[in-house]
Amino acid sequence: MSVKITTVSKQLPPFSRETKKVIPFVETWLEGQEERFKRKVVKIFEGAAVDKRYSIMDPAEVFTATSFKDKNNIYCREVKKLGTQVLQKALKKANWEANSIDYIITVSCTGIMIPSLDAYLINELDMRQDVVRLPVTEMGCAAGISGIIYAQNFLKANKGKRAAVIAVESPTATLQLDDFSMANMVSAAIFGDGAACVLLSSEEDAQGPEILGQDMYHFFDATNLMGFDLTNQGLKMILDPAVPQTIAEHFPKIIHPFLKKHNSSIEQVQHLIFHPGGKKIVQTVEDLFGDLGKNIDDTKEVLRLYGNMSSATVLYVLERFMEKPVSKGEQGLMLSFGPGFSAQKILLQW
Repeated sequence: MSVKITTVSKQLPPFSRETKKVIPFVETWLEGQEERFKRKVVKIFEGAAVDKRYSIMDPAEVFTATSFKDKNNIYCREVKKLGTQVLQKALKKANWEANSIDYIITVSCTGIMIPSLDAYLINELDMRQDVVRLPVTEMGCAAGISGIIYAQNFLKANKGKRAAVIAVESPTATLQLDDFSMANMVSAAIFGDGAACVLLSSEEDAQGPEILGQDMYHFFDATNLMGFDLTNQGLKMILDPAVPQTIAEHFPKIIHPFLKKHNSSIEQVQHLIFHPGGKKIVQTVEDLFGDLGKNIDDTKEVLRLYGNMSSATVLYVLERFMEKPVSKGEQGLMLSFGPGFSAQKILLQW
């Protein structure tokens, strides 16, 4: 049964700063640290390939010491707004009514909400009482693709249905002001906040690129590479420097068997929809794809304009391709990496 991606929309939070205007906040934050360390951190920000980022809080608030509870309360309040706005925007673009949705998936890993975001969206948009809901948490940057995979599996089993995947993330709400590790510095330099919504359909007259295949590739004994530690101060970033090299070592096994399984090859894929995890990961994957004659220019542009918004970011890249004049029959490969460690993939055909 054919499942197609009908619409992709994004929603940005109300606050934003160019990186050059964030650096003074960083310098104030690092007062008391060694001068050499401060210069190194500033260089990380300057070289992160992120020109601007958005946040649910004013930058002054981001760099103010508040409790985990206070920041999580801001997260809960703001993701409800962003989730509602981005779902409404996508529905309007697709000319769908909220009560036509059969399956709602919400994706986030940067805060804690019980009930999860989908429960609030059902009330806010007056959705059907029998809508099937699935909150996806704890999957990090890969979860935008995870949500689409789960939606496709539901729609493949249910002809004539509709699904919405809403990813809302606020990495700035997880910034640890008393953590001066390189992992925290790098994450502060590359992350921003944002929301995205993907609408999918298994209706006969559905428009948009078709999902030809999807797959998850799990790395053994790599749970230490990426994630969060839950501390009394909040969610503390885990980001191992070995991530780019680990990706490079597994790359052929991640890409080629998956495409072969779906009667395709990298030569048949015209469009690469890759999650911009950060400058080093982007450079690693760009080199690997470059050797195969491909580019990830849209990925780099999303990183430059918005930073890494965790699960929502790859959906920003997807939106760029949805808005391009892509020819019928052309294929696109979605790819993202996340805690576990795992690589998640979707093969699309327009």
